[in-house]
Amino acid sequence: MTKMLRFVFLWIVCLGIGAGCMVEPLKEPVNRIVLNVDKHFVPDHRVAVFEVEARQEAGQVVLRGKTNVVEAHRALLDSLEVLGLSVIDSLKQLPAAELGEHTWAVTNLSVSPIRKRPSFAAEMVSQAIMGTPVALLDRKGSWYLIQTPDQYVGWITGSSLQRLTNKELKAGIKSTRLVFTEISGTVYSDADELSDPVSDLVLGCMVKGLGKQNGYWQVELPDGRQGFVKIADWMTFEQWAVDQPQVEAVIATAKSLLGRPYLWGGTSAKGVDCSGLIKTAYLSQGLILARDASQQARYGQVLPLTDSTRFEPGDLLFFGASKERITHVALYLENDHYIHASGRVKINSLNPEHANFDAARKDDLVSACRVFNALGTTQITLVRDHPWYN
Repeated sequence: MTKMLRFVFLWIVCLGIGAGCMVEPLKEPVNRIVLNVDKHFVPDHRVAVFEVEARQEAGQVVLRGKTNVVEAHRALLDSLEVLGLSVIDSLKQLPAAELGEHTWAVTNLSVSPIRKRPSFAAEMVSQAIMGTPVALLDRKGSWYLIQTPDQYVGWITGSSLQRLTNKELKAGIKSTRLVFTEISGTVYSDADELSDPVSDLVLGCMVKGLGKQNGYWQVELPDGRQGFVKIADWMTFEQWAVDQPQVEAVIATAKSLLGRPYLWGGTSAKGVDCSGLIKTAYLSQGLILARDASQQARYGQVLPLTDSTRFEPGDLLFFGASKERITHVALYLENDHYIHASGRVKINSLNPEHANFDAARKDDLVSACRVFNALGTTQITLVRDHPWYN
């Protein structure tokens, strides 16, 4: 933040507190400062961490909690300084110092659950597939707080991760990387489909290629396990990332998941929620989209809803109570039909005259966007342009 922008922000914070800060108890203006900083710098807590508690102790303000937003941390301290308050800053800046140099990791299971809290009983909010690079932010016991390439934040068990230093992450990027292009598959212990399995696979899994023999790649998984995969089921990272995304392939991937069960938090071929289906379909073409439906609706080329004939294959349709309360997303196909995950992955129609018209959503379509006219913009990221992959 520049000095001028910081000054403007501090002025706004003080206005938000108002003259009442001189007569109200100390706790109230301090809490307002925390709230104002939170709203300004972290409007979406799904993609950033700002957990702050401010307490008055012996005439001083003691800050506890954690954040990975450096600008928010600085603005909070500056705002409290404006009020002339004595501050003890015990706020943990992430990534946590106790992580040492190992502030990166790649996931080493075909599909790894990401949870809202560090517990197996906690809600699954997303998934990460094998080979996904993640930033490590904090640790609690055997659990790690991570941030995925789409900026989503959640907890994952350490057994799902291969921890790396920044140097090791970059070395992996320089290796021969392979991307699995089928919906599901297997890593075999030998170059033979009858040999024992080493791991299962889902679309998008990434491994290191060691060499070819008899129609197989010998590969190394992120945790060092080795095995063999059929060459026909894989692309090199360069082929996958450099090829121009094709909307037909996005739709084909979505259709290949027809009948798969709806899974809250699912973003893989093992089960998807509505936005997970969209992410999986677009990732097949080397595109990283935002995680949740309400987030996906913020990006791309906004489309009018006045004439559904203007929709094109690959467009995203958003449903909910309003544009501010989106609860569902679907992928437009053609002729008023769309594919989505609702109970299972299925195809429905916007047209009441069609047999597969979804009457439950007839009044819920609130917005639409086009992804292919916004490639490379915010939260519509080509893998080849993402710094964690390149």
